[in-house]
Amino acid sequence: MPLAQLISPQQLAERQTSAGRVILDCRFALEDPDYGRCSYAEGHIEGAHYADLERHLSGPVIKGVTGRHPLPAAQAFIEQLQAWGISVDTDVVLYDDGPGAYAARAWWLLAWLGKRDGVFILDGGLKAWHAAGFPLSLDAPVVEPGTFAGTPDNRLLLDAEQLQKRLGEPDMTLIDARAQARFRGEVEPIDPIAGHIPGAQCAAFSENLGSDGRFLPAEQLKQRFAAQLQGRPAQELVAYCGSGVTACHNLFALSLAGYPLGRLYAGSWSEWITDPKREVATGD
Repeated sequence: MPLAQLISPQQLAERQTSAGRVILDCRFALEDPDYGRCSYAEGHIEGAHYADLERHLSGPVIKGVTGRHPLPAAQAFIEQLQAWGISVDTDVVLYDDGPGAYAARAWWLLAWLGKRDGVFILDGGLKAWHAAGFPLSLDAPVVEPGTFAGTPDNRLLLDAEQLQKRLGEPDMTLIDARAQARFRGEVEPIDPIAGHIPGAQCAAFSENLGSDGRFLPAEQLKQRFAAQLQGRPAQELVAYCGSGVTACHNLFALSLAGYPLGRLYAGSWSEWITDPKREVATGD
């Protein structure tokens, strides 16, 4: 079974109440941390639990040390997965408002802990669900604790020190999921320093999607990443972004395209700039 899998609104509607399936609503807004939780309370796909980026999908921020969304402690996240009813053989469906960045963060965390099949992202997210005419629910999900057990696979990670040592290596491809203007350092709406990590290429995560908000076909994604890789091995690719969220969207799309899973620099730009000795680049 492929690592990255999509599910359409129609497919989910047919199977949403199936036994052995857990749905996670991952909606969030960086500019309004209460947005996702409030939106969930106003209506969600029936049976969905709310997975909060800051409370569930991230660990504590240490100012001046970590990025804005450090990874959660593995055991704490495993216990949260169990609380949502997830076991090793559970099918898990993830969704957000549409672009899929927050859903992809949850997907990556599951892959990191060893859950690499039976995990789906709702293609087009809640916008596609609405467009298909399917209803929302106000009901709380039924909670039946799961038994998920996993071990973090830190081969999927690179930290700042490791990345710094590898900058300039001919086999490594470093991609930045932020928009072009942020990558170039022309604007920086969130972090105190603008620019990008030297040697990175801009691979804005939004370009993984078509005009309908759904993921591009696998062949188009393959062409997109082939242009970034230029013949270098995909398993040596390192993805980053502002805080380790939209980079997961690129890693999901890379997997959809049939490439092996690259590595995540989870601290990303917001961690990189905490050390003034680390170099910063601007422009293309």
